[in-house]
Amino acid sequence: MVNNTSSGTDHKSGFISIIGRPNVGKSTFLNRVIGQKIAIMSDKPQTTRNKIQGVLTLSDAQMVFIDTPGIHKPKHKLGDFMMKVAQNTLKEVDLVLFMVNAEEGFGRGEEFILEKFQTINTPVFLVINKIDQVHPDELLQIIELYKEKYAFQEIVPISALEGNNVERLLEQIKAILPEGPQYYPADQVTDHPERFIITELIREKALHLTREEIPHSLAVVLDKMERQGNKDIIHVMATIIVERDSQKGIIIGKQGSMLKEIGKRARVDIENLLGSKVFLELWVKVQKDWRNRMSQLREYGFNENEY
Repeated sequence: MVNNTSSGTDHKSGFISIIGRPNVGKSTFLNRVIGQKIAIMSDKPQTTRNKIQGVLTLSDAQMVFIDTPGIHKPKHKLGDFMMKVAQNTLKEVDLVLFMVNAEEGFGRGEEFILEKFQTINTPVFLVINKIDQVHPDELLQIIELYKEKYAFQEIVPISALEGNNVERLLEQIKAILPEGPQYYPADQVTDHPERFIITELIREKALHLTREEIPHSLAVVLDKMERQGNKDIIHVMATIIVERDSQKGIIIGKQGSMLKEIGKRARVDIENLLGSKVFLELWVKVQKDWRNRMSQLREYGFNENEY
């Protein structure tokens, strides 16, 4: 895409928060819009823990999307952190995208989020995702239901996975954004450093491969990343943190088979990210009840002062 560095008044820009319950497709949408993986995807809820910014630069606009943790009732200090991140973004942005899953009914989670909207003046779009999974008649019923609940600026049905109607949504977002400068260089797609994205890619593979066996008591810490001499190889060392010895056994697998597969799949994505061959070493460490310890949360990158 061609970037516009002009300081003229025809350039639009703004920050857009993606809000919704866990597992409605926020990260899938963000990756679709940006064109590459910056937010991890899993069929488990509460995958996103940090506020991830994705930058889309067009010829006449720049959209900065903020993918937030799915709003849910916190069960530990990590959950409290995630909710603080999600709710704070409502006050900071130019537009809120409230994403819902067309396959799921209206419940307490949606009601809770709508209550939060009553306290802000920010315009809100309702984005109904996964429309490829429901009949058109069902979709009309969903639209009518939400119209009665809140005065949305726009209601846009999409399929983030298939790409249906995503371009139309982007056009409507651009139409509502204020005139403004280009905040990021045209080739920058996220504000997170490569080190953070690498840990997220490893965590994604671990979550995907262990399925229901490992809950969200899993974190990844990058211990080392350096180029090996004059070779076109980057040496990456990372530690997967779990809460129990039994989880460590699951992550390692029989004769190390699970850990090897996690590393194999993560290495492919990391090589695509860095544009270089990667030698990836993974270790597993037990840190009991780390999600309830502030010292551990800070050590693993969950710094409440940054949000």
